[in-house]
Amino acid sequence: MNDGELEKIRRLLDSAENQIRQAKSALFGTQIHNNAKNLVANDEEAVEGVFDGEEMIDSSGKKYPVPANYASKSKLIPGDVLKLTTLPDGTFLFKQIGPTPRKKVVGILEELSNGKYTVKSERKKYRVLLASVTYFKAEPGDKLTIIVPEKGNSEWAAVENLFERSSK
Repeated sequence: MNDGELEKIRRLLDSAENQIRQAKSALFGTQIHNNAKNLVANDEEAVEGVFDGEEMIDSSGKKYPVPANYASKSKLIPGDVLKLTTLPDGTFLFKQIGPTPRKKVVGILEELSNGKYTVKSERKKYRVLLASVTYFKAEPGDKLTIIVPEKGNSEWAAVENLFERSSK
């Protein structure tokens, strides 16, 4: 097999894994959400924090990993305020409770040598989650619309949409 064939297989496997995760989320997400609504408030532990691009950080500096599919689907960006509810069975439920002001930017998707992705805009490069790239079936060279914080200097962005496929 040549490198092109191996890359195609890798992308197909990534896409299949993403679709399986989405199916599981759709199947189990509603059930978990309904169970959470039915719990008595004192049976829950809730923590608030700020999303940094990959994790939620609470006021004491403790970090909580946010599932990439949730961050991608919810289009979370650094500065968004989240609430984490821990259910008695150990399940973590994240909810965005305070979105930070946003702006949209267009840029070109680039793949780094370590398998991670960035979107290069006119002004800078932003890191984006692999879950977002695979969801849109985006490939290096594609033009994407991304969401970034309106103010401040963010390293991360959320993928809003595939704007234009590259003309490879």
